Amino acid sequence: MGYISIQINKAKGAADTGASDHIERKTMPKNADPTRTHLNRELVEFPDGVADRTEAISHRIRTAGIRRKITPDQVRAIRIVLSGTHEDMIRVQDEGRLDEWCDDNLQWLHRTFGEENTVSAVLHMDEHTPHIHATVVPIVTGERRKARRKQAEGKRTYRKKANAVRLCADDLLTREKLVAYHDSYAKAMAKYGLQRGVRGSEARHTTTAQYYRDLKRQTGELEANVRQLQTEQQQAERQLDEVRKEIKSEKLEAAKTEAKAAFVAKVGSLFGGGKLKEFEHKNEDLQKRIQELEEEAVQREEQHTKQIQEMKNVYEQQYRKLSEFTDFVKRYFPYVEKLMPTIKFLRDTLNFGDGLIKKLCMFKEVTIKGELYSTEFRQHFKTDGSVCSLKETSDGKFDLKIDGVSHVNWFRRKKYEFMEALGLPKQKQQSKKL
Repeated sequence: MGYISIQINKAKGAADTGASDHIERKTMPKNADPTRTHLNRELVEFPDGVADRTEAISHRIRTAGIRRKITPDQVRAIRIVLSGTHEDMIRVQDEGRLDEWCDDNLQWLHRTFGEENTVSAVLHMDEHTPHIHATVVPIVTGERRKARRKQAEGKRTYRKKANAVRLCADDLLTREKLVAYHDSYAKAMAKYGLQRGVRGSEARHTTTAQYYRDLKRQTGELEANVRQLQTEQQQAERQLDEVRKEIKSEKLEAAKTEAKAAFVAKVGSLFGGGKLKEFEHKNEDLQKRIQELEEEAVQREEQHTKQIQEMKNVYEQQYRKLSEFTDFVKRYFPYVEKLMPTIKFLRDTLNFGDGLIKKLCMFKEVTIKGELYSTEFRQHFKTDGSVCSLKETSDGKFDLKIDGVSHVNWFRRKKYEFMEALGLPKQKQQSKKL
């Protein structure tokens, strides 16, 4: 039996446009599969004249009948993410019960926060686990919690209408209510084999950034294990070759002794002598030693063969895991493979450090100072605070942007500026290049 997953957070900013862009896929997250984005769907119908989530939040606040002025720092929306254990959500999907699951989630949102306050609920199917992004506007009625606390403490308060409509996220996110939300949601999801987590558990949701760090760490460990197994296999093969050489040497020595014994026997038959028996004893000792070595070699070869087979099995298992991991990355994170030529260019040609490359691969802007080398002009160009970033091109590749333009055009512009500083006309430089 799996577990429910429910995350409740206050929206940041007056418009919460960042979350809207993510939920409505105006910006595509790195862990989403673009080929499945068309399966995402909005579960709440917007009012007439309302086009998206941001407008739905404003419309609800505007039409709720709030008389008190709303301050800029007030929370206008609460973000709720609803899901369950990955294996159980896939099972619900395979059983054809995903629509029923969505309806039950919507009914729970209506019962818990009010139908009018639930202004948006989007099902995401293009990420690893199906889940719902719900948006609730915290419209409440009744006396404020702070006023009730002052009255209980005997402090003087101003009398206000008990049914006044207010915008107050704090009233919905008290510790007691958060516990109640988890309990009631688990009860609603029990029919799908999902239960509440352990109360007071210290388990936390893994962030996307941490997930990527774990993937990178696991890849490094698998590659290190494969290299270690290859090294051990080479060592075992070298040891086996040494044993074979030792046996061959002993056989050669025995053949020499037999030849000497035959020669002495012939001489002894002619002249007589006492060394014949001496050579015969040496030959017998050598034959015994050879037999012992051959038996030892057979045992060691069997042992090495067994060890090599065991290492081969482990190697194949590790290689299979690495292949599965690589296939997983190529399937769900296709941009990673497309980034590899760009990373090689940044590291080998522009001599960017790992820190800068990591930030660029996270699609962040970085500022650089110093010199950049152009392979086209075979020349270094100085820069003092240029802003670099990676942008995806129309053909699905990634291009380094410097100060908002392609690095190719940036280097050419620097070349033209350099030539003009030397007094050479720009037109001559272009014709010379052509």
